[in-house]
Amino acid sequence: MANTSSAKKAARKIARRTAINKMRRTRVRTAVRKVEDALAKGDAVGAVAALKLAEPEIMRSVGKGILHRNTAARKVSRLTKRVKKIGA
Repeated sequence: MANTSSAKKAARKIARRTAINKMRRTRVRTAVRKVEDALAKGDAVGAVAALKLAEPEIMRSVGKGILHRNTAARKVSRLTKRVKKIGA
């Protein structure tokens, strides 16, 4: 447990950041899930639309430090590949 006032403040800050980061991670997962749901249904138009919303969300998470840039690029690449495959 935190003893000094600065440690107590740091604990409060960490709790706030954790809540914000959890929200951002949830937004990314939801966006990816929407693309995957559209792919599972075979809805090419819906998958393209969902991917258009998911890609900036994933890349935004990189800027905020939620995901590593290579992880985000890999996720976007794989989703794009799957969306193109269903559209063909």
